[in-house]
Parts: sequence; structure tokens; C-alpha cells
Amino acid sequence: MLLTQIKITFSMNILVTGCSGFIGSHCCEKLLNNDYNVIGIDNFDPYYDPQIKERNLNVLKSNSNFEFVKTDIRNLQELEQVFNGNDIDKVVHFAAKAGVRASNDFPLEYAQTNIIGTINLLESCKIFDINLFDYAGSSSVYGNDSPMPFTEELPSSKPESPYAATKRSCELFGYVYHSLYGINFTSYRFFSVYGPRGRPDMAVYKFTKNILEDKEILVYGEGTYKRDFTYISDIVDGIFLGIDKKLGYEIFNLGTETPISVTDMVNRLEKLLSKKAKMRYVESPKGEAIISYADISKAKKVLKYSPKISFDQGLKLFVEWYKNKKN
Repeated sequence: MLLTQIKITFSMNILVTGCSGFIGSHCCEKLLNNDYNVIGIDNFDPYYDPQIKERNLNVLKSNSNFEFVKTDIRNLQELEQVFNGNDIDKVVHFAAKAGVRASNDFPLEYAQTNIIGTINLLESCKIFDINLFDYAGSSSVYGNDSPMPFTEELPSSKPESPYAATKRSCELFGYVYHSLYGINFTSYRFFSVYGPRGRPDMAVYKFTKNILEDKEILVYGEGTYKRDFTYISDIVDGIFLGIDKKLGYEIFNLGTETPISVTDMVNRLEKLLSKKAKMRYVESPKGEAIISYADISKAKKVLKYSPKISFDQGLKLFVEWYKNKKN
């Protein structure tokens, strides 16, 4: 009698923090669609409407490989219960207090969530012997004094906001835990992410909304500020390329190498929406980056990262989503 061979595969169990947020929910969706098991945690921070996060979470809950736990990364005891109750192989860490400008007013809150919360996760990885940790970094760490395009080797020692300072601090703690405990720590520095389910405080979302509603949009720096806008699927693809890799300690820029001025972005939106924007130019707040411009040669070489969505394509996809969304 011939015995039938049964191939058994074991999927990684990945803990995703900030699973209900913009990038976190898309990353979870990508992992679930590729048969990973995902344990998602979120505290529904009220920085923007928690109902948006609830809708994002509902997209994930339909998958049987997804488990949600409502908790706060600032609470080490609660975190340890999550780690203790799940056989976690890797942490992908998106949870953070978002918003560069808001951090100027609430630096302590940003430090407590972004820095202490990240250390709590790293401590949990040390305690439970988990040596794979991906971190959602930010292009804001480069400040305004770094030569362009920004490369990962730049010192990033002059952040312009508390938010940027917390993001750079977490990368440094990541190195400490890599050096002391062998945790593979990868920071992905995101450049101006936009797309469906985007945060309502971000430029593409906010400008689209205000143009359609005949509301005024505030433009900083006479519209000359530039951003390396990166579509959400390209960001998630970049993270996914490193999901199974043990890279030691690494930092990667995830952008497009194509800075677009705010004025140019508004002009393109006007064409897509067939409406003129009501623009009011105002003084730029402190902490605002003048330009973000990624050098992605390292990510191309090591991860084989290759962004596929042009800004025109991405704007069109976003506008279609925005017009068809129910709320």
C-alpha cells in the first residue's frame, strides 16, 4: 500500500501593533492574504476618529487567521499577557502617537507612547525569546539639515520635532537590543504614505476632502514644500519583502525617489476632481520638513524593493476610493 505524503507547513505567528491604523491594517491584510497568522493589538488612540479604525479592523476580522486584542503598548503587564498567551514569532510595530505638528504641543505623550511603548515591546521580545522585530520608522528623522537625497547612513541627529526625536530614539533602542540580546531589528523609514484608508489629517486625504466640499485648504511655504509621496501598496510590499529575513540591525528608506511639490499635488487633484481648490497660504509651523527625498538604493539592493505605483496612478486610485467610501 502506498502511503499518501502529507505536506505540513507552519505559518509564522506575527504580532502587529497599531493593526487598526492606516498602514497597520494594510500590512495585516497583506500578511493574512499570504496565509500568515496575525495577532493584532491597538488601543484606538483618539488622535483621529476611532470609528475609522473600527472600520479598518472589520476588514481584518473576517479572516479566521486574525486575532485582535485591545491593549496599550505603554502597559508592560498587559503586553506580557499577550506575548504569554500567543506563540509569537515576530513583531511588526506600527503603534505610535502620530502627527508631527501635534507632537510640539504634547511631547510627553509622544515620548511615553512612542519610546516607552517601543521599549516595552523590545523587553517582551527579550523575555519571550523573539528575535525578529520590524519597526515603522519615519522620514522625519532626517530633519532639514541632511543632504539630499536622504540615505540611511546619515546621522539623523537633528530632528525638527518631538515626533521625529521619538522615532529616531526608537531606532537607537533597537540597536541596543540587537547588540545586547541578538534581536533582528529592521526600521523602515516611510516617506509620505497615502492611499485608501489613509489618515484624515494627511495632505492627500485632507486636500481631496476640502476641495470636494468647497472648503479652504491651508498651504505651507507658498506651496514649494516637497514630499516623496509613496502609495500604500508599495510601502506594504517593502515591509513584506523582509518579513522572513534575519537582517541583524538594518534601516531602509521606503519611498519613490520622486519629490512632488504641494502646489503640483494640488494641481493634479484639481484635474482629477474637476474642481478648483481654495488655497490660503500660511506660515509654516515649526517642525515641518521643507522637503523629503528618499534614496532607496539600499532597499532595492537588499530587499529587491521596487515601487510600482506612480503619483498620478496613486492619486487616481485614492480619489476613486474616496468618492466611493461610505463614510
